[in-house]
Amino acid sequence: MTNVPTPAPAKPVRTRFAPSPTGYLHLGGARTALYSWAFARHFGGTFVLRIEDTDLERSTPEAVQAIIEGMEWLGLNHDEGPFYQMQRMDRYREVVGQMLEAGTAYHCYSSQEEVQAMRDRATAAGEKPRYDGTWRPEPGKVLPAIPEGRKPVVRFKNPLDGEVSWDDFVKGTITIGNKELDDLVIARPDGTPTYNFCVAIDDLDMEISHVLRGDDHVNNTPRQINILRAIGAPLPLYGHLPMILGSDGAKMSKRKDAVNVMQYPAEGYLPEAILNYLARLGWSHGDDEVFSMEQVCAWFDGTHLSNSAAQFNIEKLNWLNNHYIKQADNERLAELAKPRMLAGGAVFEGAPALPVVLGLLKERTNTVNELADAAMLFYREPQPDAALLTQHVTDAVKPALADFAERCKTVEWNKAALAAMIKEVLAAHGLKMPQIAMPLRLFITGQLQTPAIDAVLEIFGRDTVVARLAKFL
Repeated sequence: MTNVPTPAPAKPVRTRFAPSPTGYLHLGGARTALYSWAFARHFGGTFVLRIEDTDLERSTPEAVQAIIEGMEWLGLNHDEGPFYQMQRMDRYREVVGQMLEAGTAYHCYSSQEEVQAMRDRATAAGEKPRYDGTWRPEPGKVLPAIPEGRKPVVRFKNPLDGEVSWDDFVKGTITIGNKELDDLVIARPDGTPTYNFCVAIDDLDMEISHVLRGDDHVNNTPRQINILRAIGAPLPLYGHLPMILGSDGAKMSKRKDAVNVMQYPAEGYLPEAILNYLARLGWSHGDDEVFSMEQVCAWFDGTHLSNSAAQFNIEKLNWLNNHYIKQADNERLAELAKPRMLAGGAVFEGAPALPVVLGLLKERTNTVNELADAAMLFYREPQPDAALLTQHVTDAVKPALADFAERCKTVEWNKAALAAMIKEVLAAHGLKMPQIAMPLRLFITGQLQTPAIDAVLEIFGRDTVVARLAKFL
């Protein structure tokens, strides 16, 4: 865990979450969004949502919608946006033109095959594969003749010497030599700008003060810094977050892990549990494990971020989800559980109130789906196994069950009175609790495993209990 202090903001804090819409919102992206959102909230700043959709082959409207739905489910509300890069093409072309005019960018007519040959030669010489600067203008240099009919790309004129260094508020100081970077293509032959260029211009125009993103972007940062310096723009502060590993310690994958955020509501997880879990997956506040988003926003100042990869642990997530289910309003749980129960054939007419049932069951369940499945015993006709009835409804027990059924007609119908009545029946017939509780569970619910029998009887109500006892006795 690192404690690299985040400098006190000298200007308004503006953070951004900038996903590429090539798929769903994954857990790593959700954590980045959470940290960016919480950082902005901590400093009373602005959280911007930006959709980086310049990858036309892979970006889809469906993916955009999936990202926005995931953000809405988590409650990570943005203050500005969503902004779409494809709607900012005129601005990017304007800056490319300004850079060409200023000499910080140039036209390159090398074909893709020629660039690949340059890279192959560098690799063969034991050097880093790169563009060799054939079309880079320099004082006294004679450029090749322009190939007829070939449209150029625009390349950024990266500094040849020196280094790029920044104080990363997650990883500490990072330094990369400019010789490691070749002249980046910033516009394709059709004029479409490229990723790193768009990001730099967006961060400038949107006045982004702090960039929190995954550490797979570390190699992009020096390129973006050099572009911003070339156009005389202020630099944001950067923090690169280590990746989240799967439960097996390897990189998370769709095949092994639930990486799509929207899988979690489908599987019965509450958004507050996912947020709490993700917040702790790479950041800490002392030994606290359970905290609200209000607390996260109060505490999250960019320090105490881990600089090592975090490992996903489904048992920890289940523990948190159980905590939040126990805290949740029963009416809210009922709204979440009812569709699943209806799909499973639940009949609610004439049955106990669902919020009351869920209040009885929620202590023991890790997900809303488990809770819905457990509640089904109250919403379907009991069909006890014949062998279980034979085993538990013995001649020794039948008189006590008949006595119990008769007393049900007049006993005060609450948990305490029912518990007292059961004890009276047991005493009168010389039996122990399981001898009467097991048959009652079979008669009333059709199964042997239920919460306390007095609580179950109370919720079912007198009429249902008396009717089901009559059916089986």
